[in-house]
Amino acid sequence: MWDDERMSEDLLGIYLNDHLAGSVVGHELVKRTHASNEGTPLGDFLNLLAEEIEEDRRALTDVMDRLGVRRNPAKQAGGWVVEKLGRLKPNGRLLGYSDLSRVLELEGLTIGITGKLALWRNLQALAQVDERLATAPIEEVIRRSERQLRDLQEYRVEAARTAFGD
Repeated sequence: MWDDERMSEDLLGIYLNDHLAGSVVGHELVKRTHASNEGTPLGDFLNLLAEEIEEDRRALTDVMDRLGVRRNPAKQAGGWVVEKLGRLKPNGRLLGYSDLSRVLELEGLTIGITGKLALWRNLQALAQVDERLATAPIEEVIRRSERQLRDLQEYRVEAARTAFGD
């Protein structure tokens, strides 16, 4: 599987930097969504989720350090820009937050956490052949990501019912 070691390391570096950029998008999105839902149970959940996304990003940078992967600041900046551009999507109101905004943001977070979970499951497989990952918090991040998805699912469905229900 890892027959051309140099190419594999280059591809792994690109992959990890892509996910690091994705974590920037996710963190910015969860902060924005939290600000629009502060003072609600969803807002409380999002506040905790923001802290956990930051913790997961630190775990990712730790893995990158273990593997000798340099961070690509341009990709991280690009992630920040992508999240800001995502704010321009129509939401049924000319200005301001709507119930559709909430649905789309929670769907975006669901997609991001699903991608993060895929990353950590791939790292789990890589850890079987790369001792540098032996003590990385892979199982912890996987468990946390699975819980985040379960909890987010409830809020996402509730938001859809509010936006599209009777």
